[in-house]
Amino acid sequence: MPRLGVVVLSTVLLASPLLGGASYAGSTAAAAGQHATKGHAHGGTLSWRESVIDADQNFRGLDAVDRRTAWVTGESLTEGGPGRVFRTTDGGRSWEDVSPPGTEGLSFRDVEARSAKRAVILAIGQGDASRIYRTTDGGATWDTAFVNDDPAAFYDCMAFYPGGRSGLAVSDPVDGKFRILATHDFGRSWTVLPNDGMPEAPTEFGFAASGDCLVTVGHTAYLGSGGGAARVFRSDDHGLTWTATDSTISAGDAAGVFALAFRTPNRGVAVGGDFDAPKDGVDAVATTRNGRTWRNVGDLTHLAEDVAFLPRHGHPLIVTGDFGGVRGTSVSTNDGRTWTRISDLGYHALDCTHDGSCWAAGGSGRVARLTH
Repeated sequence: MPRLGVVVLSTVLLASPLLGGASYAGSTAAAAGQHATKGHAHGGTLSWRESVIDADQNFRGLDAVDRRTAWVTGESLTEGGPGRVFRTTDGGRSWEDVSPPGTEGLSFRDVEARSAKRAVILAIGQGDASRIYRTTDGGATWDTAFVNDDPAAFYDCMAFYPGGRSGLAVSDPVDGKFRILATHDFGRSWTVLPNDGMPEAPTEFGFAASGDCLVTVGHTAYLGSGGGAARVFRSDDHGLTWTATDSTISAGDAAGVFALAFRTPNRGVAVGGDFDAPKDGVDAVATTRNGRTWRNVGDLTHLAEDVAFLPRHGHPLIVTGDFGGVRGTSVSTNDGRTWTRISDLGYHALDCTHDGSCWAAGGSGRVARLTH
């Protein structure tokens, strides 16, 4: 497949106020347009700096390595069009199309990157639409690491443990239980794990909304569900056995837990909502302090497709969402008890890095950096 080459982007600063102290989800440089919509302009110093990479892509996969390097993955808004993968190594000033060949019709909803060179991407969907690719040379070449051969399986999300050698991917329930796929060689090969240690979940499913329905922290993995119940599953043995707990987030046909984030193996947050009612942020956020019991905290004015801890003093929470014409980004400085909507701009995916950067990616090829 011909590369798009490097897309050099014009960016527009999008003002936002700063707080004090199932899967619902060939262009050229000229396609990199400008987005001039502004959020709530209440002054302050926190703002999104947004660019459009490829307006034909809906980005739901995002992994930021550091303040200079990030990867985004998407799906074409044109029926049968190729899913794309882009990478920046200069803080978002330019993005390179590093897509694998032959991706027509594929929906890349998750990316896990170790560096500017190494990344693993997940395509979701029924049967062989679910695939995993791996690169060790910055996307110059890709190896196909896994192609699903079970028509009953539908993979949603993927996560790697610290160090990157071991990782998991999750499929919607097969025979009434979530299916877990595991790697122990940096994503080169994958094996379906036995389901004896997985609780029954015949009416549940995962949301491939942001790539964060499955996350790891330390040696612990967490999985969020929706549908017949909205639960959080926990594993402390690399995906062999799991316990499930009510998330306190509302469940429904298009509702449940969309994303998870953790600061420690026991302190974390779950976010979600209802894609059928995207303006309803009631009971859309829950937190845990022991990793086993969850409680509702403050309500949002929009659904939350992804969540992250801001890399600053006090570790505030940031959530964002964009669905059905409803967009928004909100921040909490008190563990989610209260929220301030800082922008009417919203995205599908968020990621913050240890060196202080926060990135977002969303519909119509939009990517953004949070600036102070």
